[in-house]
Amino acid sequence: MKFIQRLLSAGAIALAATCGPVLAQSKLTLGVAIPAATHGFTGGIVWWAQQAKKELEQQHPGLRIIVKTAGGAPEQANQLQDMLTVNKIRALVIFPFESAALTQPVAQVKRKGVYVTVVDRGLTDSSAQDAYVAGDNTAFGKLPAEYIARRLEGKGNLVALRGIPTTLDNERMDAFNSVLKQHPELKLLDAKYANWNRDDAFKVMQDYLTRFKQIDAVWAADDDMAVGVLRAIEQAQRRDIRLVFGGAGAKGMVKRLIDGDPLIQANVSYSPKFIYDAIKLTAEARLKGEKLPSTTIIPSVLITQENARQFYFPDSPF
Repeated sequence: MKFIQRLLSAGAIALAATCGPVLAQSKLTLGVAIPAATHGFTGGIVWWAQQAKKELEQQHPGLRIIVKTAGGAPEQANQLQDMLTVNKIRALVIFPFESAALTQPVAQVKRKGVYVTVVDRGLTDSSAQDAYVAGDNTAFGKLPAEYIARRLEGKGNLVALRGIPTTLDNERMDAFNSVLKQHPELKLLDAKYANWNRDDAFKVMQDYLTRFKQIDAVWAADDDMAVGVLRAIEQAQRRDIRLVFGGAGAKGMVKRLIDGDPLIQANVSYSPKFIYDAIKLTAEARLKGEKLPSTTIIPSVLITQENARQFYFPDSPF
């Protein structure tokens, strides 16, 4: 956490160093468009966005933050138009439901003069945004692959579960595959989308367990999906699987790591708090008439039993 704070401080310094003349604004209406809390991670996103609204509106009397949650890409696109025409927003922080479907709607908002910060799930055309804030998706894919390769001593059968088709999911999968290329005796049997959803992951894992008689490790690529994977393994009573690697540092999965669950041996950090950081950075910069650095990356690190207590927050919703 201290490392993240240092990075954000460095970003603030870069912001001050790269901006032109200051045009301070006494009032700002900022829209926040995020997915609804359909699973643990997005539950954390919604909770941190509401925390940002509560704290920042108290700190800045001229600031008004509109938070909208959507159950799908079409609903989120409609919400952008409402925020533009009804709420008259002058800045937007968006966690896109899907990359391709939201790119043009966001570009239209930007063309109306709204400052746009995109968070986590990127757009397919970066010219539609002013700034991008995200976790380290390359490390999110690379660290699990390196850990699995070490634990299996470079040999065995793997299966993977992907999230929703987005640029960040592609970054993670590309990073995972780049490590596997260095270990020709590690065989990736299949990698299917499970939409960062426990029930979908359960079904995908059931399919894997039916099709493949020997699986040594699973890259679930998300802690919610890991829950569904573990349920399928338990139900099938399979004993060949040696480890399940989730991701994002959910408190339930970190607790299992601390408690020594034999299948959960490591994790990788990716906190939903970055939506809070993105809202705060955007609001405070625009109130000063400033811009953010074009990209701010919050690092992901490997969580093992040795350092797990540093990442365990029992009061967090995620």
